[in-house]
Amino acid sequence: MSAESETVTAMNTAMNTGMKRRGLLAATAATGLTLATVSFARAEDRPGSGPDGPHRTRTVRGTLPAGAPDYVYLPVEVPDGVAEFAVSYTYDKPPVPPGVQGNALDIGLFDERGTELGGRGFRGWSGGARTSFSVRSDSATPGYLPGPVRPGVWHIALAPYTVAPEGLPYEVTVTLRFGPTAPAPAPVYPPERAKGRGRAWYRGDCHLHSTHSDGRRTPAEIAAAARAAGLDFINSSEHNTTSAHTAWEGLWGDDLLILTGEEITTRNGHVLAVGTDPGVFVDWRYRARDHRFGRYARQVSRAGGLVVPAHPHATCIGCNWKFGLADADAVEVWNGPWTPDDEIALAEWDNALVAAVRNPGGGGPGRWLPAVGNSDAHREPDRVGHPQTVVLADALSRQDVLAGIRAGRSYLAESAALSLSFGATDGRGRHAGIGGRLRAAADAPVTVRLEVTGASADCTVRLVTDQGPLLTTPLPASGAGVVEWRTTPAHAAYVRAEVRHAPAVPGLPGAFAALTNPVFLDAEAGTEG
Repeated sequence: MSAESETVTAMNTAMNTGMKRRGLLAATAATGLTLATVSFARAEDRPGSGPDGPHRTRTVRGTLPAGAPDYVYLPVEVPDGVAEFAVSYTYDKPPVPPGVQGNALDIGLFDERGTELGGRGFRGWSGGARTSFSVRSDSATPGYLPGPVRPGVWHIALAPYTVAPEGLPYEVTVTLRFGPTAPAPAPVYPPERAKGRGRAWYRGDCHLHSTHSDGRRTPAEIAAAARAAGLDFINSSEHNTTSAHTAWEGLWGDDLLILTGEEITTRNGHVLAVGTDPGVFVDWRYRARDHRFGRYARQVSRAGGLVVPAHPHATCIGCNWKFGLADADAVEVWNGPWTPDDEIALAEWDNALVAAVRNPGGGGPGRWLPAVGNSDAHREPDRVGHPQTVVLADALSRQDVLAGIRAGRSYLAESAALSLSFGATDGRGRHAGIGGRLRAAADAPVTVRLEVTGASADCTVRLVTDQGPLLTTPLPASGAGVVEWRTTPAHAAYVRAEVRHAPAVPGLPGAFAALTNPVFLDAEAGTEG
């Protein structure tokens, strides 16, 4: 056996046989399965030499069967003196018939502090975005966290996203490089406030991916694209990692607020943690049936962030939201270019608004979830800021922007070229804007007014209430116009506005150009006059 490389296969053959014998073919999202340990700590293991300096390498091969647990952990025993922990992996992707799942294997890393859910051992995640990574005290591959490679048992997390019927053969190569270590860099995080314009409408995109997960843009390219799109704030939202939180140094400014967060990517749906404290990692290794999501939603809240289910009706495997909305602060009803799953998310959100205004005893709406829109941009030609959430905030700061989103003082627009003004006024001059509540007698006349600028010539306005769309009218060819409509609180418990393009397919709804959160009309006791 070479002093520099060792192949380990028996442990994984035994693992596969044992999985079948013990009936472990059902996915066990949180518990996973642990393989036999790969040891580098034996007395006879002396590092070999090479162009990269002293190192040792081991290669592990095995096959995961269809129905393997969500997470399979490969323990690696790390000795003293290691400067770098490096991993590469490959797996077979045999052709499969249409409609049959092929192989996809994600990967990540936990250090000697362990794999406990919500524990401190997390060191990085790349999903299926890259085939190799490394960590050392002073640097790490994007998606992974720099820091010392301490002795102890580390774990490589293998996550079979989908498995072909014949199984998923894989090969993992671990290289430990020995030598002196450099000091870990002090993290530099974005400031919580930008100059801004005081109380104003600020435009943002809270769902973006860089090279720190499965995106192709660097943080610098995202910041440049955000400025080009007319955005005032963005949120760092990589899949299951916080490594990008320190990647924005020099990219913020008086004109751009950068929030830190995460896209918590479970097997039962994705959820954005928006504006959490820098460096706060939120675990994702659970399914809806594990009844754990509430714990991690509360962690997001304690870290100062918002819980926002993303693309809740997306059709990709594992993307459809299964955890319910009880723990959410808002919901992403518009994700990237308008598609049928966004239309379903919109309908579900509108049904939830109707349920909110049916609270016992009257007195206005119960708890309701504001809508947000984000680009989910990964790479060209994905457009950063299409769509964007436009928020009325007291200042361009983390606290004020999140407060505006949480209160629903926002609308969604396809670009910075399009602006809306929307509200309701009663006969006494009382006014409520987006996300607000206007109290008036049940039969008191209320004027709803929408002003649009920057729309395209094919756009139509719809005013929607708890009874459904009650007014539809085309905008002028200029794309700018004012629409007014009179109603009463007895007739409409809320009103929201849509600006839609002409349908691409006759008989189907057109894509959105803009969408507002509702204005609520609360009926007071008595009658007008």
